[in-house]
Amino acid sequence: MIRLRHDNRSMPALNTASLPDLIFTVLFFFMIVTHMRKATIKVEYTLPQGKELTRLTKKSAVTYIYIGHMSRQDNNGNATTDDVIQLNDKIATTDDIADYIAAEKQRMSPDDQARMTVSVKADRHTPMSLINDVKRAIRAGGATRINYSADSFSDNLKEK
Repeated sequence: MIRLRHDNRSMPALNTASLPDLIFTVLFFFMIVTHMRKATIKVEYTLPQGKELTRLTKKSAVTYIYIGHMSRQDNNGNATTDDVIQLNDKIATTDDIADYIAAEKQRMSPDDQARMTVSVKADRHTPMSLINDVKRAIRAGGATRINYSADSFSDNLKEK
């Protein structure tokens, strides 16, 4: 008869010495990859919808201009909405855009200056005259690449 020996061996403890290094490596990875929003958006806007959209590749060379509605009360207490332009965290006029673009261009590296793109995020109901004024001011500031942001069509919004 064959007798089996039972060893009373136990499982060795897991070495966790390298665990903090792994956690910090993953943390640094997400800190580098994550794009933090620079400005707090104060205007309300709904992007228009488009069919042939492309993504911007180099985000460090992109400057954003927001055009939308801002609700306020007039002297009589009535609520009104105005079309306003936001540059970084402040509300501006079309006269401020050229100086803003020139300052943003100077802030960038020479490589990014050559590829500088201004992305206009405008509400779908913004008058075209305001968008044309903004476009002229961007060109006066020295930027030649202008991108207009849009959302893609969803299945229930597609034209037939």
